[in-house]
Amino acid sequence: MVAPLKVGIAGLGTVGAEVVRLIETQARVLAGRSGRGIRVVAVTARSKVKKRGVDLRGIEWARDPMALATHPGIDCFVELMGGAGDPALSAVDAALNAGKSVVTANKALLAKHGLKLAKAAEKHGGALNYEAAVGAAIPVIKTLREGLAGTGINRVYGILNGTCNYILTRMEQEGLSFAECLKDAQRLGYAEANPSFDVDGHDTAQKLAILASLAFGTKVAQSAVYVEGISSIAPEDLRAADDLGYRLKLLGVAVRTAKGIEQRVHPTMVPKSSSIAQVMGVTNAVTVDGEGIPPITLVGPGAGGAATASAVVADIADVARGIRANPFGRPISHLRDTRKAPMERHEGGYYIRLLARDFPGTAAAIATRLAEQKISIESIVQRHPNGGAAPTDGKAVPVPVILITYATHEDAVRRALAAVQKDKVISGRPQVIRIEKN
Repeated sequence: MVAPLKVGIAGLGTVGAEVVRLIETQARVLAGRSGRGIRVVAVTARSKVKKRGVDLRGIEWARDPMALATHPGIDCFVELMGGAGDPALSAVDAALNAGKSVVTANKALLAKHGLKLAKAAEKHGGALNYEAAVGAAIPVIKTLREGLAGTGINRVYGILNGTCNYILTRMEQEGLSFAECLKDAQRLGYAEANPSFDVDGHDTAQKLAILASLAFGTKVAQSAVYVEGISSIAPEDLRAADDLGYRLKLLGVAVRTAKGIEQRVHPTMVPKSSSIAQVMGVTNAVTVDGEGIPPITLVGPGAGGAATASAVVADIADVARGIRANPFGRPISHLRDTRKAPMERHEGGYYIRLLARDFPGTAAAIATRLAEQKISIESIVQRHPNGGAAPTDGKAVPVPVILITYATHEDAVRRALAAVQKDKVISGRPQVIRIEKN
């Protein structure tokens, strides 16, 4: 009879406590699927007396994460503390170098130290599983690493942050400002008191760096990701997107180009007909474009205790089965270096919103500057304030003008708009949003 897999868990917050509960309540199912039992034999957390809603009697309490990671009585170390540095880094590294398998939900740790940890796993024979680090219950890691191992990937992109998707959904559906929606997201617990990590795109960038490595065989490098957040998005952008047949999402996109792998995070116009456009609220989604197959879109809860814990337990079950996949899909020696692709080289369509001064020659000046950069316009919408009626005080009121371009280069768009601003025919800064086609 095969001995049970003995598990130690560091971190007993919402996710950690749920993992303990799932392993207990699903013991028979897990044993049947894994071919052996799974038991939590030791845990550690900051507080030993905190009420967690799970029965920890009969489970050893380790004095600290390092003691648990090197505990001779565990086979699998589960890290649920979070953070890119210690104690998570030292504990995971110690467990792997001791030949133990590791399961983690820590995207920050993997984005910064994933290569080092993968090398330790490769050298000492343990697994390094992290399905819950990207998309929680969405099985995107296994899909890229194992399910599509025989498929060349051209592009992987998705909604990887529920907070941003919730804010953009509320802005679209209720016409609210970014500030109003953010405040409500904080009240409901979807956003942190300091929300910058989410709304400025850094959370998505960490996850995208991991997905890009799996998809394209590159070394994990968050520094190679271009990042732009959603705080500049205004209700009028969402209304214009709706009128033009688009929806606004914060996307993480990694795509193979002739110049290399482009990795970028930014607000994006996506066609309403696309699968990704249908994903609303705090839900996450990832689309994979592979050679010879139609796009595959995986949709599900990207956060939350139950969703994250289910992915953690699935990874533990893989350890119990004896599965040892290369952490990033390939041996470390086969992973290629990657550099940040200059966004000036990006090619695609653009949404541009200008506040044009209502003077003779303004439209001609804008058109001339775009033509100088060989930018072709797919559509143009002019929204006159007050229904086009003349202002009662005789002063010219800036007129919102919305342009949709055909595919062009970003540096051309930036040069054209810089010239338009220099001509002083618009007020304020232009709003520029990239368009991602199906």
